[in-house]
Amino acid sequence: MNPTILIIDDEPPIRRLLRAALEPRQYRVCEAETGQLGLQEAVACRPDLIILDLGLPDMDGLTVLKRLREWSQTPVLVLSVRDREADKVAALDNGADDYLTKPFGTAELLARMRVLQRRAPGAPEEPVRIIGPLQVDLAARIVKVAGREVGLTATEFALLRVLVQNAGRVVTHKHLLRSVWGPNAETQSQYLRVYITHLRKKLEDGGEQKLIRTEPGIGYRLLWPE
Repeated sequence: MNPTILIIDDEPPIRRLLRAALEPRQYRVCEAETGQLGLQEAVACRPDLIILDLGLPDMDGLTVLKRLREWSQTPVLVLSVRDREADKVAALDNGADDYLTKPFGTAELLARMRVLQRRAPGAPEEPVRIIGPLQVDLAARIVKVAGREVGLTATEFALLRVLVQNAGRVVTHKHLLRSVWGPNAETQSQYLRVYITHLRKKLEDGGEQKLIRTEPGIGYRLLWPE
């Protein structure tokens, strides 16, 4: 099957140029002109690689990267006019796999794409995770328990996302605090206790099946159904 490339760029000439370079080489091309559309297309067209501009009209490309990395490890090649070292470091730190500045040479772009494709996961990733009665759409940020939609705050969802991504495994207090609140919060365990309590109340709702288990002195585990 021909590889699928998603281009997220608000400049029609760039999208036309990329399409003209890719389609004769047997790539299937999807396009999006905004960050929000790009996130939707990442779910809909299941790309093997994403080419992302940072200067989008509705949100910064770094925000798109962060949202993608909440559920997907699809390789991302940033293609941007921003050529400062700080911009490149920020993109790589936020989940980009490579960075190429505009204007660019087609041969170099294709070579970098080939390298990223060799590293890519074999099968398309599924943004919807189902764990017993719990269904979490990591891309759309929709959570359901036994078919009932549950409203979570941004912080509650961020905490649940880490637990879902490690379902069945113990996630340490330090890892959860660092992932949700940042590296400076690693000692603030009271945050964790409060939000785990909130999650349990919303997800378990007094039911017999407990979804989040406390591992005393270590962390928490999202349980696989028995």
